[in-house]
Amino acid sequence: MNNVTWDWGLFEALNFDGPAWLDMAMTHISGIAMWIPLYILIIYLVWQRYSWRGIIAFAVAIGMAILFADLVAGIFKHQGPLGNLWSSFPARLRPQHTPEGLDFVTNGYYTGNIYGTVSGHTSTITAIAILSSVAVGKRWFSVVMAAVATLICYSRIYLACHFPQDILLGAMVGIVAAVIGVLLFKYGLRLISRKAN
Repeated sequence: MNNVTWDWGLFEALNFDGPAWLDMAMTHISGIAMWIPLYILIIYLVWQRYSWRGIIAFAVAIGMAILFADLVAGIFKHQGPLGNLWSSFPARLRPQHTPEGLDFVTNGYYTGNIYGTVSGHTSTITAIAILSSVAVGKRWFSVVMAAVATLICYSRIYLACHFPQDILLGAMVGIVAAVIGVLLFKYGLRLISRKAN
């Protein structure tokens, strides 16, 4: 399967041989532990705006949005239970699992699944960024979340886990997941408010 497609040149331009500190930084940025303080901040800001009722509605909404985003990304990567239904949509190898992409691997950073379409990291962080920005309702926070999402998405290209196309498709899935999450969040707030009155 030839993975040198329309976005190979863009991938090469974005994936460069950076210094060791940048390799380490991108590995952490692509992980989960580094962002735990941010997730705690999100919970605090939602609580500050809506009290505990908002936290309940937000937790359900964000959980469903992440589940949707991750499930759809997994299906397209032929990981999910419905993977065979997407046989007409060819799974694309990750850059690090192509002969052409071996030179772009950073510090031996490999992922378990050989397929990268659609980016699960991108779909979930896009959903989180949009939904939390709507819930928090502060401009500075939206800017921070946009920057964080962009950084995480870029780290996936830098680490040779995804092509730009995978990131683009992941963002589209994340937007759909975020819309579902926002609708659930607003519905949950109304439902909790009714029961409280």
